[in-house]
Amino acid sequence: MVYLHSWQEYQDAAEALYEKSPNDTRYCVKWKASEGKLVLKITDNTTCIKFKTYSSIFLNRFEALNLSLMQKMQNQQRKVQEPPPPPPVAAASPLPEALGRASPMQGVISSVTPSAGPSAGGVKKKKQKKKK
Repeated sequence: MVYLHSWQEYQDAAEALYEKSPNDTRYCVKWKASEGKLVLKITDNTTCIKFKTYSSIFLNRFEALNLSLMQKMQNQQRKVQEPPPPPPVAAASPLPEALGRASPMQGVISSVTPSAGPSAGGVKKKKQKKKK
């Protein structure tokens, strides 16, 4: 077993090992939370390559390597992520005639009573009982 100390070397070696023998390659991830240690291992029964780190900086790189290997395992080409297209803007439609006309109640303030519940969606406080 060989521990590689450079991430780029490990990533290149892991992808090359998988491409060399995809049917025999196994990939293992070990995480020890108590130590904060991440160990990655890839093997094809003849070659074993390992990478060990205590740094959280490698988590994004580890995720990118997983994505790359999974896409190769699914026989998909890696696609460049493009930002999603902006949603189409709806054309301004003319207001219906009924909304455009002034209503006879325009200018009159309605007397709507507020609901009994709290308006902010909170929980109504319980009233405390008086002690005797």
